[in-house]
Amino acid sequence: MTSSIEERSKRMIHTAGCIIIGDEVLGGKTIDTNSTYFAKFCFSLGMNLKRIEVIADDESEIVEAARRMSENYDFVVTSGGIGPTHDDITYQSIASAFNLKLKLHDEALQRMKTLSKPHPSQPNFSYDIPSPALEAKLRMIKLPIDDTRGEESQILFVDDTLWVPISVVNGNVHILPGVPKLFERLLDGLKPRLVPRLTDPEGKGIHRILISTPMAESAVAGYLTELARKVEPKGIKVGSYPRWGKGRNTVTLVGRDKGYMESLIPEVEKNVQGIKVDREDEADHLNPEDLES
Repeated sequence: MTSSIEERSKRMIHTAGCIIIGDEVLGGKTIDTNSTYFAKFCFSLGMNLKRIEVIADDESEIVEAARRMSENYDFVVTSGGIGPTHDDITYQSIASAFNLKLKLHDEALQRMKTLSKPHPSQPNFSYDIPSPALEAKLRMIKLPIDDTRGEESQILFVDDTLWVPISVVNGNVHILPGVPKLFERLLDGLKPRLVPRLTDPEGKGIHRILISTPMAESAVAGYLTELARKVEPKGIKVGSYPRWGKGRNTVTLVGRDKGYMESLIPEVEKNVQGIKVDREDEADHLNPEDLES
């Protein structure tokens, strides 16, 4: 059953999705760091990040992805495509996805005038004189607006030092810029609004335990399979990650039951001849015999 916009905007957040939008990412020109930051953000708050997609600056792809993720996940962010140039089409595409019109947002305009400094290449720029540069700037604050709902829940200003808004569409799709520093600051600024809707109200998130092992993955695969089967009813996931050329691999335990996970450490250390670490490279200087004492 399709959820209402109001229900999506207020329900508890269990799952999340991320859409990275940009031809420059798909073409290898730009290295995406926003999805990694978002993944860590979700992990720290106990959100189950279910999907990250990288798609082109193509309206049909943005429309399809935004609709699907809005329906499938509780909390969705997009990154990229909201700049001043012709290929920045995220706002118009997501407006199209949910049958909305783009409207110039007055408060965003006033904040832009106050907080945005003229570029050195535009010393004579004026908000009062029509120009191609002005029209380009205004593209960034023509936002998808649902006239049937209050704007205060659709346009969020979460950082007093930034004019850039977070546009919230269909109750759960949050449109963020692709510039990493802006993406990170706005996402962090959104956190106080999300915490009350989390299963863990204090935002303590999920716990991860790292075990560094000198053994090959194939050597520990049988034990890890049995361990995963044993801990699955407790909501614990077991992972194994090769570290090519480092001489050691990493076994992980991920879940919410910290006490139970910690009780497993001696068993796991013994069976993989490993040691608990805080960083994957922490035990790289050790030899297997160093761990036997």
